[in-house]
Amino acid sequence: MHFLYIIYSKSLDKFYTGESASVELRLILHNNHHFKKAFTNAAIDWEIVLNYSCKTKNDAVYLERFIKRMKSKKFILKLVNDNDILTDILNKR
Repeated sequence: MHFLYIIYSKSLDKFYTGESASVELRLILHNNHHFKKAFTNAAIDWEIVLNYSCKTKNDAVYLERFIKRMKSKKFILKLVNDNDILTDILNKR
């Protein structure tokens, strides 16, 4: 099982999208600045706002890239409020 996740930092008012087999562990790593050159090093208050279960790692990576290509905070907010959109995206590819 693999997951697409979106985390949010209130202090930055920014979202970050990623994929992982363990979202809770990945959140700890982001907040502890484990990834030295990562965008998430700018804050320590990241919280999970979306945790979407995928059948395969390929599905999670596909969704992550799709969301990052959109470059849209409005789109991310729509996903957070209605994650059925992610299912539709996977079904249409």
